[in-house]
Amino acid sequence: MSESSEILILNGPNLNMLGVREPNIYGCETLADIEELCNQRATSLGLTVNFKQSNLEGEIVADIQNARVTAAGIIINAAGYTHTSVAILDALNISELPVIELHLSNIHAREAFRHHSYVAQAATGIICGFGAHGYVLAIDAMARLIECAE
Repeated sequence: MSESSEILILNGPNLNMLGVREPNIYGCETLADIEELCNQRATSLGLTVNFKQSNLEGEIVADIQNARVTAAGIIINAAGYTHTSVAILDALNISELPVIELHLSNIHAREAFRHHSYVAQAATGIICGFGAHGYVLAIDAMARLIECAE
């Protein structure tokens, strides 16, 4: 495990379309807005953020694998892969890092297929339904997890 104060924040498919994609569900903030929010909050806590987005499952898996030696924890909004990807679950388990699952919307109040999460099986905790502010909540929670692990 890493002695880093870096948090990997991973964003899955279609999150690059935030601000355009169904703002009634996902909010009006862009992914760049959320990245700036994350950097500000992390800096205030003495942490750094490696903020990434990919539409490709294999890239997300590789980022998780690399985090094993570079990061202190992972915050992941796996988007649609939340409900389908055993590969992401396996990579999260291999990482041996604290993991926070994050969703902009409340996935449990949406379509039935969104109620199942593979990511949840590797997550220390889950934050959903708070829009972009959920990222701030996740950083705060990760800071506590990192502090407790020291």
